[in-house]
Amino acid sequence: MKADSLSVFFPVHNEESNVPFVVEKAIVVLQKLLLKEYEIILVENGSKDKSPEVTDALAKEHPFIKTVHLPQGGYGYALRAGFSNAKYDWIVYTDADGQFDFSEVTKFLEKTDQADVIYSFKVKRSDNFFRVLAAKGWALSLFLFFGLNIKDVDTGFKMVSKKVLEKIPPLESTIGGMINAELVIKAQKAGFKIAQVAVHHYPRLAGSPTGVKPKVIIKSYLDLFKLWWKIR
Repeated sequence: MKADSLSVFFPVHNEESNVPFVVEKAIVVLQKLLLKEYEIILVENGSKDKSPEVTDALAKEHPFIKTVHLPQGGYGYALRAGFSNAKYDWIVYTDADGQFDFSEVTKFLEKTDQADVIYSFKVKRSDNFFRVLAAKGWALSLFLFFGLNIKDVDTGFKMVSKKVLEKIPPLESTIGGMINAELVIKAQKAGFKIAQVAVHHYPRLAGSPTGVKPKVIIKSYLDLFKLWWKIR
């Protein structure tokens, strides 16, 4: 294992009920790992509930937690802010909805001597039919346009070396899920190694997802066409 320090960030959008549980569980896991240093970044992006207050309270309680407040929502905005605020050489990000078991971060850490970007894929999706169908259509589009053959490019649990982000062209995706594909496409093009690990996926603790809203899907495809046009 090459990682001895770790930046962990959670994109937070309307997750007031989920964030405390998810963060406290992550803290327990991080305390058990043999790391020299770690940090947790809560990227609060345009929430309409009490997520801003909840994330600020967690940051006040723990010195290794900081909150980044963004004025507008958007998964791409949140990930870009998480990357730019991370200070350690390895960065892990995962959703704040409680659908992943953060203790499985050990699977990623075991791959840090073999790969520079580590994606996960779900053993079994706890999603409704429409989300599964949308994911399959998205995966097919990425394969047709970029030849991308990742089992589940949008699974919200990933790890990346900071050197990748420093070398590849800046990420540009904003609202939709294209940023996950953009990261791996640009990393592969730059010669970095990609690995995949299996993770479990659980039903949401509370709240509802936003990734399959029509405007989000449309923006994702606009970002896809934009990237394809640049690198074709």
